[in-house]
Amino acid sequence: MIINLILDGRERTIEARCGLSAQNLLKQLGVNSVRNSDDGFGFAGSDTILLDGKIVGANLMIAAQLDGREVKTVNSLRKGRALSTVQEAMIEACCVQSGYNAPAAALMIHDLIERIDSPSRADVQDALSGLFNRATGYEQFFEAVRIAVAKKKNQAYSPAKTGSFGGTSRYVGKSYRKIDATKLVAGERAFVEDRVEEDACILKVLRSPHAHANIKSIDTSAAEALPGVVAVFTHKNVPHKPYGQAGQGFPEPSPYDRVLLDTKIRHHGDRVAAVLAEDEETAIRGCELIKVEYELLPVIMDWDDAKAEGAALVHDGPIIYVNGAPENLKELNREANPKETPVVYQFPIGGNPRKNISSYVEGGIGDVEKGFEEADVILDKTYQTTQIQCTPLELHTTYVKPEGDRLTIHASTQVPYHLRRIVAGQLGVSENKIRVIKERVGGGYGSKQDILLDELAAWAAHTSARPVFHQYTRREEFISSSTRKPMRVRVKLGATREGKFTAMQMDVESNQGAYGAHTLTVPMNGVSKSLPLFLCDNACFTVTSYYSNIPPTGAYQGYGAPKVNYALQVAVKELAEKLNIEHYEFVEKNRVRKGEVLEILRCLGEGREGKPESVDSCGLDEALARGSKLINWNKKEKSTHPDIKIGKGLCIIQQGSGLPGIDQANCTVKMLGDGSFVVQSGGADLGSGLDTVSAKMVAEVLKTDIDSVAVQSGDTDAAPFDTGAYASSGTYFSGGAARNAAQLLSRMILKEAAVILKTSPNKLQLEFPGKVVGEAGEVSYAQLAWQTQGGEGSGQLVATASFTTKKSSFPYGAHFAQVAVNTLTGRVRIQKYYALQDCGTPINPGYAKGQIYGGVLKSIGHAMYEELLLDEDGCCLNTDLRSYGVPMIGDVPDDFKAELVEVNDPYGPFGAKSIAEISVNGAAPTLANAIHDACGIWLRKWPFSPENVLRALGKI
Repeated sequence: MIINLILDGRERTIEARCGLSAQNLLKQLGVNSVRNSDDGFGFAGSDTILLDGKIVGANLMIAAQLDGREVKTVNSLRKGRALSTVQEAMIEACCVQSGYNAPAAALMIHDLIERIDSPSRADVQDALSGLFNRATGYEQFFEAVRIAVAKKKNQAYSPAKTGSFGGTSRYVGKSYRKIDATKLVAGERAFVEDRVEEDACILKVLRSPHAHANIKSIDTSAAEALPGVVAVFTHKNVPHKPYGQAGQGFPEPSPYDRVLLDTKIRHHGDRVAAVLAEDEETAIRGCELIKVEYELLPVIMDWDDAKAEGAALVHDGPIIYVNGAPENLKELNREANPKETPVVYQFPIGGNPRKNISSYVEGGIGDVEKGFEEADVILDKTYQTTQIQCTPLELHTTYVKPEGDRLTIHASTQVPYHLRRIVAGQLGVSENKIRVIKERVGGGYGSKQDILLDELAAWAAHTSARPVFHQYTRREEFISSSTRKPMRVRVKLGATREGKFTAMQMDVESNQGAYGAHTLTVPMNGVSKSLPLFLCDNACFTVTSYYSNIPPTGAYQGYGAPKVNYALQVAVKELAEKLNIEHYEFVEKNRVRKGEVLEILRCLGEGREGKPESVDSCGLDEALARGSKLINWNKKEKSTHPDIKIGKGLCIIQQGSGLPGIDQANCTVKMLGDGSFVVQSGGADLGSGLDTVSAKMVAEVLKTDIDSVAVQSGDTDAAPFDTGAYASSGTYFSGGAARNAAQLLSRMILKEAAVILKTSPNKLQLEFPGKVVGEAGEVSYAQLAWQTQGGEGSGQLVATASFTTKKSSFPYGAHFAQVAVNTLTGRVRIQKYYALQDCGTPINPGYAKGQIYGGVLKSIGHAMYEELLLDEDGCCLNTDLRSYGVPMIGDVPDDFKAELVEVNDPYGPFGAKSIAEISVNGAAPTLANAIHDACGIWLRKWPFSPENVLRALGKI
């Protein structure tokens, strides 16, 4: 049918097939900013348009409904290159992070301030109630509306900047707009799906309806005969080379235990076959035509099933060690099934697949048994966390293009260089045959550290010589993407009557799921980022990860710390109560401080030998003092309603800054012909503003205007190696490499200027804006570039530097909350939440706060209501955002504050430490402790739902 509409002020006519969604129609008309991120449910709001002046979701309409109507997208807000008042306000409020639905937010806020001159907080919540944003925590959207209203009344209005840190620095420690913010808020082409060309084939995967099964037979003949099908892939025509999906540094502390397509199914949603077709409908229909006969196997759901006598084995193929094979390996392999995929360990991590154990580690310091003997009071409790979906707004997406004898992969990834290595290995080609371009990432949070779909798409492109687009559906995100690992944590604590620890013991059991990604490092990191928060001479731990048939687990922001720290921090409060010591006072008696040496870390080395670490910077003194004052800690609040009980809680948190001694980042800085610069960074900006951090550091060192610094990042052909964006390594490692490269270039600049000015380099200095000055005169960078790049010059000035370190810089934080518990309904309302974070010197404070708000609200969701629900057969029951339940703007605490505690770290670039991950570590224990303070119940299992609160109260 023919559709006539007015699109952003232009009359458009297009032919559309019956049943086509309005969102797909707009895509065909070249509108990229209206997206489908939730299988057409219209829940996330990324499909927002203005239809005849009203906000609607394009995924909830068919194309025919646009006929004769006026449609406005975010393109209607911008006039030429100038952004609208709302778009500028969003950038100034620092709420454009991943930016995937920034265009939708801009339309909603535009509509709001057109309707209401001075919107209230409730008005803003209503206007943005249909917007899902995992990155920002929504709080900064309230500020964006306030700024937009002020600018609408007075175009000259300029809001106050968020704090000022970093002393006299020009850029470091001062809030500055993200260098990609304009592109994102304007809805320009930025994401993988925006790069797909018309001739691209579509890859779809047939996924298992069972959690544990063998494929007895598979018939693809009908799919192969379907017109438009290019190829069908099964275990019969793909490589059978084991690999690991964890995007970690090689050699990985994770087993290689999967292949592209296998004969054994290990979880609901596991890959069975794949169809490559000319269009999406044909690819889907091709999958439907494949006939599969399964042999069902017993389902392993958790650690208890996994270790039961006679339990079915999730992996019963041969066990192989590349290095460090155990003496009993031959015995372990005596009953291995040679037809099954092997489990390959790069080095020992304590795994024993014959007992469904994917990894095991233990360690300790002092004499723990003696410590418990000396204790006056002992607490021994067990805590449990649930399986949580990362739910990035942008679905997992890849676009692979053959170009001669090479493949170019446009990827939404946190680890472009690890992705290149893994894909090259599966294809059997050298890494120089693979180019990975990391596009803007619409949310990763750890799930895009894992290689989940690029390798299969690359094989399809490699064998078909056709460009391949492969994107998960939202349902596939829930059943086939990485999730937070469920854990069960036993905490045993001993203390004297005076309140000093004598012994600490933690036993962690982790439900690994079907494959071994991050099997050792996630639960181990949970211990290493919690146990050292409290000082004790006698401490020990065990970590056991079990294979099971739940959907895949992997990395998620916080990387184990949110779960294990929840257990420890609640246990600490429980022990304080048994000792009759006030919680805050007990924490102060035992917590870590600057100058301490963390001996327990000698046992916690990410699969390698650890070492004790000194705490050379720590902001807990100030964080605790400021937080307790903000929340008026010692005042007991009371409600006028008899069923409402009010309580307060706190916790302290810790994280790392990358992986010292393991990871590395590299960066190149080039001076161009006019004296401006291009930074080629291997770092992967996930929306947090890493590219901006790199630009700020380079501009600071080179004393030039930040607009004279452009950043090209995440292109494996253009930039040198970087380990990737995980383990909170961005600012510390990638930023450190940018600083180091700029420092090297500054020395080159001084040397070349000395030749021109006929003086010594040590008699010159760099000065803003971009010049070299000394007693002999001065030379601008533009003059210097002209001289060095001319026919008699020394050549273009280019500096490449790396960043590695063996020193750990730990960010710390203190979180405080006040809750109101309705003891009649079980509902918990968060009245106040204050997160005080030590991240060293915050490089870009406004966006640092945005990271805190986003991290805290994620963890509020995890603690309060998020949970991946599985039936007894391992099948996922809530595979959409609505039924799963994610935090929306109405879930923001009534009083929500993120505050930065500046501490100059001696090792981080410009004194910086990490900020992104630590923020998710605090909400669960803080809220659990506050709920206990309110009504006396201990919540030792996530989520803290009304039902579970009522159960703890003994009312159901």
